[in-house]
Amino acid sequence: MSALEPLRARLVEWLVAAAYPLWSHHGIDPGNGGFAEALDGNGHAIALPRRARVHPRQVYAFSQARAFGWRGDTMGIVSRGIQYFERHYRRADGLFRTMTDAGGAALDERALLYDQAFALLGYAAAAAALDARAEFETRALSLRHAIEAHLRTEDGAYQSVEGSAGHRESNPHMHLLEGYLAWAEIGQDAGWAAGVRVIAELALSHLINEQTGAIGESYLATWQRAPGTAGRVVEPGHQFEWAWLLLRCERWHSAPALRGAALRLISIGERFGVRNGVAIGALYDDFSIKDARARLWPQTERLKAALLAAALTGEPHYEAMAEAAVMSFFPYLDAPVSGLWRDVRLPNGEFIGSPVPASTFYHLVSAIAALNQPKPRSTRMSLN
Repeated sequence: MSALEPLRARLVEWLVAAAYPLWSHHGIDPGNGGFAEALDGNGHAIALPRRARVHPRQVYAFSQARAFGWRGDTMGIVSRGIQYFERHYRRADGLFRTMTDAGGAALDERALLYDQAFALLGYAAAAAALDARAEFETRALSLRHAIEAHLRTEDGAYQSVEGSAGHRESNPHMHLLEGYLAWAEIGQDAGWAAGVRVIAELALSHLINEQTGAIGESYLATWQRAPGTAGRVVEPGHQFEWAWLLLRCERWHSAPALRGAALRLISIGERFGVRNGVAIGALYDDFSIKDARARLWPQTERLKAALLAAALTGEPHYEAMAEAAVMSFFPYLDAPVSGLWRDVRLPNGEFIGSPVPASTFYHLVSAIAALNQPKPRSTRMSLN
């Protein structure tokens, strides 16, 4: 995909020359190493409550910096970030609370599956960046056992939050799959690959709608869609993100339906969820538009899904999709302060002025890293 090379180079230059310097200087608390929740339009940290998920996401983002050529204090940032996260968010039962204030004092003691999933990803990123795989796998295994003890349900799925036994959500399961995949790739424990297979099968058997092929957001414990609007929401960004993860599962899960299901998710996201060149916020389950605004993060997931589908299938329309997806990044990155981004695009193409969320950096770095990765050999498979 030679057309992508100059675009990749532009994005790597943006990361190394602008984003990493800015976020390392203004997005990290100089006193304790914690990560800011958001920066303002001038690139200064805002004293907002800090969600747990921000810290392992930023650990991941900075763990990739050396591979791009950034010569900042990657190891120090990653090490201090993990220490801050564990010091201020870990509860006595081994799970992580969901929110603190800017000083690290607890604001919300609940343990969300979503946050535990990102803690697993952050541990995997730190393990590689700090060359401490055994140490961090021990921590990750301890967390995995706590997740199993406190959030696992009888049918093999997981509660989104303690006490939510009657409700299921797809998004936390998706990120748990992401965490398991990260560890399956670098860890020694066989339970990581087993967890990949369990969640991939859950997606195939319960999350994906048999009639439409789409994955919704909200379910009952019986795996029927949740009542009301919540049960009808289909997010294009999550169709792409699930597809990227399910395609990665092929190494550990040989289910014949896996690739076809993933490629159908891409098709749904691309056909119904891309308007005016960008992936929009949300559809209803009949694929009519619910939210036509387009945040930056779905564009990154569209790129990742297209790149992997192109590499695995060799089909040229995925290459064209990848090029279109990466081109959509640049208006978002055209912020007044280089290294920031604009988060929300309106249907008319204008952007909403808003704080710049740190949590989006993980999406950007992951997508640009996908452009840098060697491409797997294409293997065509029947979708019947």
